[in-house]
Amino acid sequence: MASAVVTGSAGGIGSATVNALEAAGFTVGGVDVDDDADAVFGALDRLDVLVCAHGISGRRLGDGPVDTCTEEAWDAVLEANLRSVFLYCKRAVPLLRAAEGGAIVTVSSVLGLVGGDEDFATHAYAASKAGVIGLTRAMAVAYAKDGIRCNVVCPGLIETSMSRRAQEDAGIRARLAELQPLTGDFGRPEDVAQAVVYLATAPFVTGAVLPVDGGWTAR
Repeated sequence: MASAVVTGSAGGIGSATVNALEAAGFTVGGVDVDDDADAVFGALDRLDVLVCAHGISGRRLGDGPVDTCTEEAWDAVLEANLRSVFLYCKRAVPLLRAAEGGAIVTVSSVLGLVGGDEDFATHAYAASKAGVIGLTRAMAVAYAKDGIRCNVVCPGLIETSMSRRAQEDAGIRARLAELQPLTGDFGRPEDVAQAVVYLATAPFVTGAVLPVDGGWTAR
């Protein structure tokens, strides 16, 4: 049976991804903030898919526009959202090579693709998520010869605990028809999970950047 590791597995998108991969026939190991990644990876006989679905917003740490973003917030967000992805992928690539191919799927954000206005001006977060896109596409080129497919999902506003501030902001809710015109509402974690499963199992897709955003980035 094919096996997968999902980081951020206790979060909204991560837990939905675990469920979706299990429904697709994968044996899934989850890694969250308090888990020992060495134990999870060490228990594997093989690895077929790595999904990096973890991340933090950074706003409570002082993230914001460049002129007000604190250096502490910048360092913490880049560490949590980008360096950690690099480290998980560094660990996964030899295992995927040993399995003669597989997939890495990373979770970025629409804010890695487009600039956020005053409601979404967290520049460390945007930089970290843009970095995830660049890293994933670079890996797609580097590891194509090994049969390792690397793709990235870019969610819009999804109804998770991480987006609670936006969910409780009447001004942002009033903008949903503009921001995500397909539904005029928040997306569901399952919407992102379905996209992850597709990219994890699509044999001729690599280097793709797939928005799951209700139309946000189509404008």
